[in-house]
Parts: sequence; C-alpha cells; structure tokens
Amino acid sequence: MIAPSGWRIVDFLSDVHLDASEVATFNAWAHHLNTTPADALFILGDLFEVWIGDDTQDFFHLQCQKVLRTTAKRLPVFFMCGNRDFLMGSQWLQSSGVQGLQDPTVLQLGDQKILLSHGDALCIDDTDYMAFRREVRANAWQQAFLSKPLAERQQIAKELRSQSKARQQLQTAYVDVDAPSANAWLQENDCTLLVHGHTHRPASHDLGNGRSRMVLSDWEADATPPRLEVLRWTQASQQFSRVCVSA
Repeated sequence: MIAPSGWRIVDFLSDVHLDASEVATFNAWAHHLNTTPADALFILGDLFEVWIGDDTQDFFHLQCQKVLRTTAKRLPVFFMCGNRDFLMGSQWLQSSGVQGLQDPTVLQLGDQKILLSHGDALCIDDTDYMAFRREVRANAWQQAFLSKPLAERQQIAKELRSQSKARQQLQTAYVDVDAPSANAWLQENDCTLLVHGHTHRPASHDLGNGRSRMVLSDWEADATPPRLEVLRWTQASQQFSRVCVSA
C-alpha cells in the first residue's frame, strides 16, 4: 500500500477495547476520531473488547459504527483484525465505511516502508495462546461459531474471556513479540520498521541491522494516569511521535 502524497498526518492506534461499560474510553475515542487533524487513520486490531459477529446490533455497537461512518466520510479509515475482534467481517466494514487490511500489511509512508501488524502472531512463546489462535482462525471453527444463535455466542465469548484472564494470572513471565520473528518479517517484506499493538507496552525497540519496532498503547480512560495514546506520523518531519488524547 502506497500512501498518497497528500497525507500530511497519519494516526495509528490499537487495543482500544471498546465496551459499553467503558464509557470514558468510548468518549475519548469518539472525540479523537471527530477532531483528529489526520489525513488517514489506521486501527491495528482490538478496537472492540470482543466481537461475536457482524449481526451484533445493540445500541452501543451502533454508536461505534456511527462514529466510524462519520469519520470515514472525512478521511480514510483502515482496520486490521486483532485477537479480540478477528471475527469482524465485510458486512461490518461496509456498514462502517472502513477499509479492511490484511495482517501484516506493508505501507509505503513517505521515504519509509513500514510493516503494520496487530502483533499477536509474533508472540510465539505464548504457546497456549498460539494453539488457541490456530483453532479459532480456522474457517471451520468460525463458520460453526457464527452459525450459533447470538445469545449462545455471547455466552461462549464470556467463558473464553474468563479462561483467558485465568490463564494470564497463572503466567509467571510476560510474553513479548519474538525479536527474531519480527526481524524475519521485516526482512521478508523489505521493511525497516514494524508498528504493532497487542502487548499493551508502548515502546520503541532496536532490532539491529537498521530495523526497529514501535509498540502502540492500549486505551483505558479510567486508568491512573489515563492510557489514551495515538502514534502519529507527520510528513514534514518524516517521523513518528506519541500523542496523548484528552479523556
């Protein structure tokens, strides 16, 4: 994907985890989308806390869709599935005016080729999650899940989230992106920079050989201090900066 020369400002965000119970986070996200000076917006996964199918049509999700649709009329909005919303389908994308992205995607931005990813596929040391990921990303599993009634899918999603939280509490070591795998991805795609989310640990990492990765923040308006951060690229400087969004 080659960015048009007219893109002066580009915003990247991920792991917003929109949920009806997190009103302040929704308000901060909606305000940013309504007011950002960016010429394009990239959402790199886990926009929602959970997604159980494009037939989810409750009031909260319709509100989110309205915000996206309004923003997409003003600037292009791109979306890449994460580990929470990997069931996002073409119906939702079309209704929201959002353009889908494959994971990973190469973006030519100014003078630099950037590799965009949610990041979960690179956390290979988390063997339990990787096994789960292979299972739920299979077409057969997804077709079987989406064929179930909405109420049953909601219950299954609730149980899966409980299992995930319990597994995370039992982990004794934090699992990060595997550096050799990230380097291999960059080399295969002829890129020097990887931009990703998923790990909730915003930082910049030197991978050697002129390659690096930048990690996006998760969003939580009620945290102390609030975590509401966008990674912003500007054409004038050809560089990235971290911008804190108002709660």
